[in-house]
Amino acid sequence: MMIDILPIVAQAAETAIPHLGGSVTLGGAGLGAGIGVGLVGAKAAEAVGRNPGASGKVMTIALLGMAFAEAIAIYALVVIFLKNY
Repeated sequence: MMIDILPIVAQAAETAIPHLGGSVTLGGAGLGAGIGVGLVGAKAAEAVGRNPGASGKVMTIALLGMAFAEAIAIYALVVIFLKNY
């Protein structure tokens, strides 16, 4: 029974492996962007807690940092779409 399934599994692996690279790339970029946004948000909250008067400047810098972190995930998505063509 198990031996009969092995050729089917091998054929499925051959067709899926070329498409797996994009998923791993986008997953890694999403993970990195999530960690980056989390760190920026945590440090921004910490900075506002230490100096509430500077909240406007901290908010501006934090939003820029989050935008740059999210841009990495968008670049990875674009690369995956271009790779498939």
